[in-house]
Amino acid sequence: MRDVIGVNEPFEGLFSAKVRSICSLEFGFLGRQDGLLWYKDSGHHVSGEFSMAVVQANNLLEDQSQVESGSLSTHEFGPYGTFVGVYDGHGGPETSRYINDHLFQHLKRFTSDQQSMSADVIRKAYQATEEGFMSLVTKQWPMKPQIAAVGSCCLVGVICGGTLYIANLGDSRAVLGRVVKATGEVLAIQLSTEHNACIESVRQELQALHPDDSQIVVLKHNVWRVKGLIQVSRSIGDVYLKKAEFNREPLYIKFRLREPIKRPILSADPSISVHQLQPHDQFVIFASDGLWEHLSNQEAVDIVQNHPQSVRYIFYAKKSEYLN
Repeated sequence: MRDVIGVNEPFEGLFSAKVRSICSLEFGFLGRQDGLLWYKDSGHHVSGEFSMAVVQANNLLEDQSQVESGSLSTHEFGPYGTFVGVYDGHGGPETSRYINDHLFQHLKRFTSDQQSMSADVIRKAYQATEEGFMSLVTKQWPMKPQIAAVGSCCLVGVICGGTLYIANLGDSRAVLGRVVKATGEVLAIQLSTEHNACIESVRQELQALHPDDSQIVVLKHNVWRVKGLIQVSRSIGDVYLKKAEFNREPLYIKFRLREPIKRPILSADPSISVHQLQPHDQFVIFASDGLWEHLSNQEAVDIVQNHPQSVRYIFYAKKSEYLN
């Protein structure tokens, strides 16, 4: 599936104690459906507006997306802001659904404990989500062992108090549209770090972490893959590449490694960046790799800038191409 969430004017709006949660949605519920396209043209969050669109590329919808706006803690007095999540699942829908149900709740709990938003809060929320899904796999392993090979990329954006936090596992991407005052041009600025073995620095990182494994990254069918199996090096789930007890029978043989796992091959530690929003920051695009395989950062920003209310039609026109 291909996800895109555009958050407009993230720097506008002051948060007050009277603000309540104003948006909580999953595609197919509050959005609209047109064949394999789910979309929401326009919605409001405490800092501005957003729009969302999804094109289903598989028979089974493996991905989830969410926007939550209002209190970012379990307390009514805040802090207030907006949470955006894009969860690009693979191998099945279980991990992305689990993230959708639990990550934001963990974030609210840790925000309450710390009484503020921070990169540390977000990292703890990711860790708790990973640990929770591992516990689920442990419980279901005897009846449903293939759940060990289900995982998800996890891209999150949090806007709070004029600060934008971006956290990422995998190869989804967040791109900012920023106006150049001198020319009026809107430039694309990538905010997220990606973890895909096609990136040389990612391969080097894996090789440094596993110096005794000459097959840690393998070029297979002209695509770099971790252990010849998966392109992303960081994810939630995919526990068959994190714990040896889940890389054995009755897991399908195509997922089983010849040698036992000595240390986790994949990581669930997100790359996190923090940005102070400025008046010339216009919008942020959050999308899975399906979008970025077809559009450059600047092309996507140009589309949103030039057609802010017509993005869904552009993606609808691309649907057949995405499904090939």
